[in-house]
Amino acid sequence: MTITTEQTASLARPLTGRIAVVTGASSGIGEATARKLAAQGAHVALLARRADRLEEHVAHIEAAGGTALALPTDVTDPASLTAAAADIHARLGRVDLVVNNAGLALPDLLDGSAGANWQRMIDVNVTGAFAVVETFVPDLLAAAAERGHADLVNISSAAAQSVLPGFAGYAASKAAFSHLSRNLRAQLSPADVRVTNIEPGTVDTELRDHIDEPAISAAVQEAVASIEGIPSGSDVAELIAFAVERPRHINLSQISVLPTREA
Repeated sequence: MTITTEQTASLARPLTGRIAVVTGASSGIGEATARKLAAQGAHVALLARRADRLEEHVAHIEAAGGTALALPTDVTDPASLTAAAADIHARLGRVDLVVNNAGLALPDLLDGSAGANWQRMIDVNVTGAFAVVETFVPDLLAAAAERGHADLVNISSAAAQSVLPGFAGYAASKAAFSHLSRNLRAQLSPADVRVTNIEPGTVDTELRDHIDEPAISAAVQEAVASIEGIPSGSDVAELIAFAVERPRHINLSQISVLPTREA
C-alpha cells in the first residue's frame, strides 16, 4: 500500500481544515493550546484581553508555518464577543472547534471585601463562559451538520470537585461551569457537537500569580512548590488536541488532569 504525500500530511497535521477559537489565549493553557492546535493544522483565533501577548503568540505560530489571528476580546462583554465572531467569519471561516478556557482564580476572605472578587469570578468563569458558548454554538451546529462533528472543550478545574478554603467563590464558579458542561453535552450531542469538560488540578501557569492577598498568595505558592512534577500548560494542550482528534463517534466527555503526586 502506497501512502500519498497528501495522506502523510494529513496524518502529521490531523486538524487541517478546522477553524478553532481559543479564549484566554494570552498565557498558560490557552496559549499552549492555540500553538498546539495550529501545529496540528487548524487555523486558530486567539481571544484574550492582552493584545500585545496575543500578537506575540500569533507571530510565533506563523513563524512555525501555522495560521492564526489575534483578537483582543473580553468574554464578559457581549459586543466584544460578537465583533470577534464576525472577524473570525470574515478572515478564517466558520468555527468548528471552541476551547472555552478564559478564567481567573481570586481569593475570598469573607472579611467584607470578598464581594468584588466573587462577582468578577462569576462574570468571567460562568457568565463569560456561557457567553462564549452562545456566540459560537450556531457555528458548531452548522459545522456538525455538514462534516459530522464539531467540538466544544470547556476548561473547568479540579476545584469543581474539591474544598478550597479561601477560594470558595472560585470552586463554586468552576462547579457551575462543570455542571453547565454536562448539561450542554446532553443538549448538543444529539446534533453531533462533542462537549468535553476538562478539570485540571495544579498546573504550572501564571494564574496563581494574580492573587494579590499576600498571605494567601504565599500559602498557594508554598503548596504548589511542595508538589513534585506539576503539569505545564503544554501538557494540558496535548490532552485537548488528543480529545478533539478522536474519531467523530468518540467523545471524551469528562477528563481530570492531576499531578501524579497531588492527593
